[in-house]
Order: sequence, then C-alpha cells, then structure tokens
Amino acid sequence: MVMQRYSNLNGESGVAAFEIGADYIIVRFANGDAYRYDIASTGRAHVETMKKLARAGRGLSTFISQHVRNRYAERVSSRISS
Repeated sequence: MVMQRYSNLNGESGVAAFEIGADYIIVRFANGDAYRYDIASTGRAHVETMKKLARAGRGLSTFISQHVRNRYAERVSSRISS
C-alpha cells in the first residue's frame, strides 16, 4: 500500500498521511512520526473507526488522542518517506 495524504478538512490536524490495510492503519503525523495501529494492539472497532475518519479527512487526530493514545503496534517512521 501507499501512504495517502490526509485531507485535513478542519485545517488543524496533526495527521499528515495514512495507509490502510486489512487489519491495520498506519498514521503519519505532521512531525514525521508514524505509527501502525492494528486490531491486536488497538482493537478492531477502533481500527475500523480510524479507517473511516482517515478516509473522511476529519477527526482522526482527535480520535487517536481521546480513545487510542499510545496503543499502537509499532513505530514505523523509519520505513515511510515523505
């Protein structure tokens, strides 16, 4: 999969890009850090919500900070280019 630019419809998101897989989402933040959230670390319901928010381009950063926090599977910044 390829990272997609986050639409950022509110204009103030900390999310820059994302990649969606069958059972995970990778989120790259504006500071360059990227994290993989999967069903084992984050839970299926949260991952599916994050996928919907990423596609919609609104609310992903807020959802992560309010519901997911640091429950990511791994930090993957070194694998992802800008």
